[in-house]
Order: sequence, then C-alpha cells, then structure tokens
Amino acid sequence: MKTIENRTRSARLPPLAMAVCAFAIGMSEFVIMGILTDIAKDLQVSIPDTGMLISGYSLGVALSGPVMIALTNRLSRKRSLVMLMLLFALGNALAAAAAGFKMLLFARIVASFAHGSFFGAAAVVAAGMVPENKRAWAVSVLVGGASVANIVGVPFGTFLGQGFGWRSTFAVITVIGTLALIGIALLLPRESSAPGANFRKELAVLGRPPVLLALAVTAVCFGGVFMTFTYIAPFLEDITGYDAPSVSWILVLFGIGVTLGNALGGRLADWHLNRALAGITGGLALFLLLLTAASHSKIAAATDVFMLGVFSFGILPCLTVNVMNKAKEAPNLVTTINVSALHVSNAAGAWLGGTVIDSRFGLPAVPVFAACITFAGLALIGLSLNLEIRRNKRADRPNELEEREKI
Repeated sequence: MKTIENRTRSARLPPLAMAVCAFAIGMSEFVIMGILTDIAKDLQVSIPDTGMLISGYSLGVALSGPVMIALTNRLSRKRSLVMLMLLFALGNALAAAAAGFKMLLFARIVASFAHGSFFGAAAVVAAGMVPENKRAWAVSVLVGGASVANIVGVPFGTFLGQGFGWRSTFAVITVIGTLALIGIALLLPRESSAPGANFRKELAVLGRPPVLLALAVTAVCFGGVFMTFTYIAPFLEDITGYDAPSVSWILVLFGIGVTLGNALGGRLADWHLNRALAGITGGLALFLLLLTAASHSKIAAATDVFMLGVFSFGILPCLTVNVMNKAKEAPNLVTTINVSALHVSNAAGAWLGGTVIDSRFGLPAVPVFAACITFAGLALIGLSLNLEIRRNKRADRPNELEEREKI
C-alpha cells in the first residue's frame, strides 16, 4: 500500500512542479496591470507609453514561440524547460534591476521569450505522463498554475509593488521562478528527456488545413474573452456603478471562476473533447452576450463575470488538446503556436474592443460584439467537425470496398 501511495505522489509531483512554473509566468504577465501606475510615476513615463510593457510582452510571446522551439528542438524536453525557466528568471531579475524604462521594456521582452515555448513544451510533457484519457486533465493542472496566479499572485504582487516599490514585485517573481526551475530539474522524470521531433517535419505538419483550422478556432474562440476582459474594469465602474475597490474583489471572483472552469474543462475534454469544446464555447458566447443586459444589476453583473471566468478558462484545456490531436506529429511546435495564437487574439481583441468603444455603440456594446466573435468561433468548430466526419467517411470507403470484394 505504501509503495502504491509513493508512486501516486511521485506521479503528481512533476505536473505540480510545472504548475508552479506556470504560476510564476502567469503572475509575471498579469501583475504589470496592477503596478503600471507606480512604474509610470517612478520612471516618469506616461501611462500610454507604460502600456508598451503589456503589448510588448504579448507580441514577444506571439512572435518568439516558433523561434525558441527551433533553437531548443535538439535539446531534450526536460532540458528545454529548464533553459526556458532560466531565461524567464533572468528576464525578471533584469526587470527588478532596471535603471530606466527602456531597460525594463527589454527585460519584459526577454521574459516573454520563455512564455509560449514553456507552455507548449510543458503541455506535451504533462500530456505524455498520463494515459490517453487523462491528457486534458494533465494540461488543466498546468494551466491551473496560471489561473491561481490571477487569484493569489497578482493581488499579492500588486500589494508588494504598491507597498515596497514595483522592483520588489519582479524580485519575488524571480525567486518563485528560480525555485520552480529547481523543482522541474529535480522532479521531471527521465521519460520527459526524450528529444523533440525534427523541426522541419513539424513545420510541414503545421501547413495542414485541419491544423490551421484548429489554430483559428483557438484565436477566434478566445478573442471575445480578451475583447471584454481588457475593458472589464471601466465597464463595471462606468456602466454597472461599482467603485474601484469592489471591482478588485469582482476580479478575484473572476479568478475563482477561472480556476474552477479550468478543472472542469479538463475533465469534460477527457470525457468527450468535441462536445466539451462546442458546449463550453457556446456557454462562453452566451454569457458574453448576457453581460450587457446584466450590467444594470450589480449582483447579475458579478454573477456573469464569475461565469465568464468558468467558461473562458474551461475552454483552454479543450483548445490545447484539440490542436495536439490535429498535429500529433508536431506536438512541440503546434502547442507553442497555439499559445502564440492566444496572444495574437489578446492584442486583436483589445484593439477591437477599443474600436467599439470609440464608435457610436460605445462601452456598453463591447460584450455584444465580443459574443459575436465567440459565436464565429463556434461556427469554425462546427466546420472543423464537419470536415473531420467527411475525412473519416472517405477513409472508411476503401475498407468497405475491400470487404465487398472479399465477399
């Protein structure tokens, strides 16, 4: 009995170590929003210019992923993860020591280079350590680290930055990242040390229509989330009537929904991926659409934001396993580009939301337009399933002919 318990514990430790890495990365990405004003005042930079610390990071994640995969492809997956976390820790250490804004921006971009590649490689490692019917759960554990960062890491990092200076926030992230690095170096098993596939072969797989369609599903389905969440604070303050401190607690509520949704999404995707993907996307579009109507009631708006958290991160394990299934010969590259697709969606969604706000429709209409984008993602899922059914029918026809000839 003790031997079985020890094996169970040892099997859980590597995913948890990678989840701590995801926690550090998620905290680094999102905490900047809470200390943006402090950085602007200290470095004497305008708020719009300081916003480059967010957009620069997102673009760094989106553009660097395939390059980092190409550079680390000959390394074992375990060594790649260790090297990427070392780069992440270095970037945040540089941020903590930055003498000026340009140095800080450079440090943020350095840290962003590890983001997409780490989540791509770690998702492959996590999925490979469990049975086929548990892959989405393993991915959800990994993503869970980033979702917990929204509940615990971001408020804590914001508190540190406001009380002890923004440099202390990056210093703590560096420490967490370093400890996480040591954790994966010690706990990841030798099985995760297998080298990745040939990069050229992976690149060829990427050009297949089903793979491209799966990546488009990721970008479009999540576009509505970023379009709304970017402007959720002014929406709740100006439209619903919440004050700033209350909005902070509602964002914590959103984070709780994110954590719950991520766990449920992983379980549902393991049960039936296509049904989970379509059902959660439909629910996400519905609650985006309802947010405008709910905005006139504080209780209804807070409830809707919580449900958005559930559905928005409930879809992530589904999207990750979906692209992995469509490109089984190119797991490293496709999962990394899937993360890049999410960050392109982030940038595009924020821009589209700003466009709606500046139009005659204004801020109250942002969730409605966001819902339309997510419904478009649902249509892409339907198209993908239809093409998959047709491919399966064509593949079955030769077998049917062979059986008839034998008869």
